[in-house]
Amino acid sequence: MKLPPEFISLSQEIGARPLLVQGPGGNTSVKIDGQLWIKASGTELAEALDKNIFVAVDPAKAMQELHGAGDGSCRSALIDSDCGLRPSIETTFHAMFDHKFVFHFHSVAAICHAIAEEGRNALAEKLSGLQWVAAPYRKPGIPLTKAIREAVGTRDIQVVVLNNHGIIIVGNTIDEVRDQIYDIEERLDLPVHESKTVNSPADYPGWMCVPDVAALATDPNLFQRATSGTYYPDHVVFLGPAMPALSRSELAELDPAEFPVPAVLVEGEGVYIKTDAKPAQRAMLDCIYNVLTRIPADWTLLPIGEDAEAELLNWDAEKYRQALAKRNG
Repeated sequence: MKLPPEFISLSQEIGARPLLVQGPGGNTSVKIDGQLWIKASGTELAEALDKNIFVAVDPAKAMQELHGAGDGSCRSALIDSDCGLRPSIETTFHAMFDHKFVFHFHSVAAICHAIAEEGRNALAEKLSGLQWVAAPYRKPGIPLTKAIREAVGTRDIQVVVLNNHGIIIVGNTIDEVRDQIYDIEERLDLPVHESKTVNSPADYPGWMCVPDVAALATDPNLFQRATSGTYYPDHVVFLGPAMPALSRSELAELDPAEFPVPAVLVEGEGVYIKTDAKPAQRAMLDCIYNVLTRIPADWTLLPIGEDAEAELLNWDAEKYRQALAKRNG
């Protein structure tokens, strides 16, 4: 089936903007003739014009997974089970909305507000006049869809701010979706705060310095926030919990293959990522920098917490805490 070119174009457009989408994050969908076409898991919206990144599911069967008819992956709802693609883990909330188009993405501006107490309080004024609601943090998949459904209720909502996650914008025309996206980005825009940086130090064996985000290690406020917790799911998935901090000597002696996460901070010196790190991991490193450099210093950040981190990694919570303690030793 030929998907609307304007839908493909807007999907690619937001996917190419790091302040809206990072790596394989975010997903978009369109409903056509009773089928829901959604971005496949692991694909990137930035490649929407160049690759086949969308897969068709039966939205009614997807909704049945909310009631135990599947495992939450929506593979049982696939129209063509042999297509070689699997639907996004967030397919159920796309199916939940009656609107033709559903765009979910990890806007840095939205995240900044959704991970801070003061930011959440500011949304009422900043989004005044829009049909919007906030939904509490839940693990992506069925738990998140149920939280969104409860938050929306019977209201005609077009914008859902997901605490500690991102944003959803729905509509029946691409023009109204595009207008909402850029209107909300303008409303929620926060200036980048100047931060302390230093000259790029030398690389360590198996690690390379990332000077563009050095302030995460050299600015005391950013360092404290970056190492104090995790604020949204994709950080955990791609970078692990919070940002680990090591000394120069520890990093110099560390075998990257034996370290469980791809990036580390050396306080006062710089940020390092494994030389074999994947592009998505680098994109998430840029994301945490873009988020933390925009949040006002007097805002109170609200991490998702260790139990939520463990849930994302499919770890037993107590074993996870023990591993954290050992890592932070």
